[in-house]
Amino acid sequence: MRPDPPQDADTVAEVGEFGLIRRVTAGRTQPPTTLLGPGDDAAVVAAPDGRVVASTDVLVENVHFRLDWSSPEHVGRKAAAVNLADIAAMGAMPTALLIGLACPADTPASVVDGITAGLWQEAAVAGAGVVGGDMVSSETLVISITALGDLNGLEPVVRSGAQVGDIVAVCGKLGWAAAGLAVLSRGFRSPVAVVGAQRSPEPPYPSGPEAAAAGATAMIDTSDGLLADLGHIATASGVGIDIRTELLEVHPRLIDVASALGADARHWVLTGGEDHALAATFPDAAAVPEDWQVIGAVRPGDGVTVDGRGYEKPPGWEHWR
Repeated sequence: MRPDPPQDADTVAEVGEFGLIRRVTAGRTQPPTTLLGPGDDAAVVAAPDGRVVASTDVLVENVHFRLDWSSPEHVGRKAAAVNLADIAAMGAMPTALLIGLACPADTPASVVDGITAGLWQEAAVAGAGVVGGDMVSSETLVISITALGDLNGLEPVVRSGAQVGDIVAVCGKLGWAAAGLAVLSRGFRSPVAVVGAQRSPEPPYPSGPEAAAAGATAMIDTSDGLLADLGHIATASGVGIDIRTELLEVHPRLIDVASALGADARHWVLTGGEDHALAATFPDAAAVPEDWQVIGAVRPGDGVTVDGRGYEKPPGWEHWR
């Protein structure tokens, strides 16, 4: 459910398509990779490496976000982060975002202003530009984003490269967004740090290229949960992965929240999605960058185990399930 808009707020229908485009693009600055930004039929983005990394995601109101839980700015930041993290997970530096926005005619223009402000803010954090897109009428608020990136001479780090004997490591928060979802679902709005992780995640964008330069053999963005996404690496690489719980950091704040809600903080860490941390495999412990946390190893076999055993609960999020 959306909060009630201010009584004097303009709607997107009143502002009009082209007026809205002017509102969300005027006065914005672009990074050097944006050679031609919004205003023409298409943008021009530099690709110094000669190869372009591309990814796309769709966020739907009341599926991926709720405007009674998050401000429009939070939604914009989250929409950008979801896509930018995928670029980092390939070992690339983000360069540009293309935005598709669909919304009802009675949507307050201030909501679109806030969403696009959040998009621009998060893009700037990652060093990317917002270079174009499209706006259309829809019965539901939908944000579709295509992210572009540059490999800077490195090879892309794919899911199929893990080898038996590799070390498994993660970089970024795990379990925080799941804890925030649990808190919001109970009708609470604090602790702020936990709720904030659900509203707008903070992926470690520079750590993707850092891992690629260090020799990572496989990498993935943990959008659906650590076990679920490591399962994609295991399947693509034809190997097994074992996670050791004694190596997993569970922040005291998560333990406190789980205790208050009667939940399991370690389950959030293992299966909670939407933190957009990075998980990767490396040939040996010496190759793991300093800000990464070793959590397990690649073994013969298939699937993902926890302390040598199959995990009895669902490993993460999956649409239509």
